[in-house]
Amino acid sequence: MNIGNDASVRTATAAAQSSNATEVQMAVLKKALSSQAASVQPLLDSLPQQPKLATEGAVGTLVNIHV
Repeated sequence: MNIGNDASVRTATAAAQSSNATEVQMAVLKKALSSQAASVQPLLDSLPQQPKLATEGAVGTLVNIHV
């Protein structure tokens, strides 16, 4: 019996190779996303901060809806 020609062996080998390739692709994707996040953070920090919303008083705390 030639085990190299067995369909189940070929299927198992292909599945293992596919799994390894997927793991490598995910690792590369995670590294790329991490790199992008690190490069964008200084840009986000340089944006002007928005003023805080009003929490008391009549201006800016009520929403008037007319139907």
